[in-house]
Amino acid sequence: MPRIRDELLEKFEFEEHSYNLLMSSIDARACYKPYEKSWFRGVRSSKFRHVYGAPAKREKCYDNIKITKNAHDSQFCAVNPKFLAIVTEVAGGGAFLVLPLDNTGRLDFNANRVTGHTGPVLDIKWNPFNDNVIASSSDDCTVKLWHIPDGGLSRNLTDWLVELQGHKRRVGYIEWHPTAENILFSAGFDHLVIVWDISKGETVSVIDRHPDVIYSMSLNRDGSLLATTCKDKKLRVFEPRSGIIVSEGVCHAGTKASKVVFLGASGRLLTTGFSRHSDRQYAVWSQHDLSAPLTCETIDSSSGIVFPFYDNDTNVVYLAGKGDGNIRYYEVVNEAPWVHYLSQFISGNPQRGLGIMPKRGVSTAICEVFRFYKLHATRGMCEPISMIVPRKSDQFQEDLYPDTVGTTPALSAKDWISGMNSPPVLISLKTGGSITTHKPRVYKPTHLASATDLNTKKKFAFLSTETVPDYRPKEYNELSEKSQKTSSNQSTKFHQLQQKFNNVALQTPRCSIKFYELVSKFGSYSHYCKNNIVSSTINDNKALETTDIPNNEAELRLAYLRQTDELRLVRRQLANSQLRVKELEEQIRKHQQKSL
Repeated sequence: MPRIRDELLEKFEFEEHSYNLLMSSIDARACYKPYEKSWFRGVRSSKFRHVYGAPAKREKCYDNIKITKNAHDSQFCAVNPKFLAIVTEVAGGGAFLVLPLDNTGRLDFNANRVTGHTGPVLDIKWNPFNDNVIASSSDDCTVKLWHIPDGGLSRNLTDWLVELQGHKRRVGYIEWHPTAENILFSAGFDHLVIVWDISKGETVSVIDRHPDVIYSMSLNRDGSLLATTCKDKKLRVFEPRSGIIVSEGVCHAGTKASKVVFLGASGRLLTTGFSRHSDRQYAVWSQHDLSAPLTCETIDSSSGIVFPFYDNDTNVVYLAGKGDGNIRYYEVVNEAPWVHYLSQFISGNPQRGLGIMPKRGVSTAICEVFRFYKLHATRGMCEPISMIVPRKSDQFQEDLYPDTVGTTPALSAKDWISGMNSPPVLISLKTGGSITTHKPRVYKPTHLASATDLNTKKKFAFLSTETVPDYRPKEYNELSEKSQKTSSNQSTKFHQLQQKFNNVALQTPRCSIKFYELVSKFGSYSHYCKNNIVSSTINDNKALETTDIPNNEAELRLAYLRQTDELRLVRRQLANSQLRVKELEEQIRKHQQKSL
């Protein structure tokens, strides 16, 4: 025992001596005066720190839906306070389902759909100022607008309000202007972004500044700027009316698709994409300088594309990955590090797409600040997910619900096209919650007739035409057929040139009515010339020539053909006149020789 006690005392003395040596080498002032202020890494205070996601019960979901299996990276779902629209899988063509919001439960397999597209539907968006109008883009290179009656569809809808034709390849994404009425943006796989005035069915501007496929687009709070991401890994900010690039920079280095969303009116953007090592990441940018991000953080190493959704009222951005069941949410602030992680909603069911309810459609009684409509990837179900701030009081929480975007446009299409900008018109959720709109206006322009109407008119015109027998000799018929073939070939070449140079306004004066009557009477100009009435026809044309501008492509082509025939007629007249001059000169010469 004495030996063990002595060993312990020696060990204790050695450790005490070592400690004294260590403390003598340390400056005691450094323990009380740190060189620089350290970053506080405690729990950050936020009223959205405890936001949680509450999925709806089974009877409040939409079941037995044949959701599309298209690989396009769109949401395939759109919702407003009246209707839920979901793109469905069909054999041939394209269709999407429209359900009243309260029509939950198991859906009838033969439910009515919107079936007017000839190719798969790639994107759908509800009009923010009219809950009964929805726009859809498709693989058939068109954008169509549809009017959904209150109560839903009673039959398959095939008649559209407006058909917008301008893209040369499939149209992947569409967006409505947030403050101007009747302004729609479409991005196609022809690398074009087209701005439409749907009230007239006309193009406002065409943005042709992308060298490759466009991955996403987003508009800022007042719609004065448009941001896009592209396959060339660049993020661009445009002035949409003129197509001028405001700023441009390299986005994420990965090869997969990147997405962008404006962070309200803060002057910043948030993008999601992939790093060079295929890690998912997000970055925050200043809209005035895209040379380098303000911050860039790695999310995880999953493979699904991340979609950002921003709530301007709470300054919370939600990041949802396609193919996984997680929805992460972050609070956006106006100083570094710009974005603070809050929490995440975790689900074992992967999502194919997410629809977003406008803020005027959320339930303020349960402190719901955001609502997703999740399309399940493994089963045919659409599941509402409510993001709720836990509060014990059942009173209206004014700090959670500031005035939000209403259903009244701040500008008309004409005002916005002329250069005006305006912030959105706001409403109070305390007095105007769950507000819906019904504007049964028809967008179809008066000067645009549908293809059915044109075909009907052509049929009646053909049936009302009197059949006139042709008694001309055989050689004239052959000549007439030959001239018709030549004219058709020329019209085909002209149509190709018109498509190639479609931005050049071609104006061709129409020919006279007298000229058309003579053509229909004699059949061909060669026969007409042989009957020695060329000069009188030219004089009649000069007297009756009109200067009307062709209204459409068919009239333009017809005017071109008639003008070509007129030129051919003039050339023949000139050749005949030259021959006649030579004959007269020869006769004069002979008379002079006889007189000598």
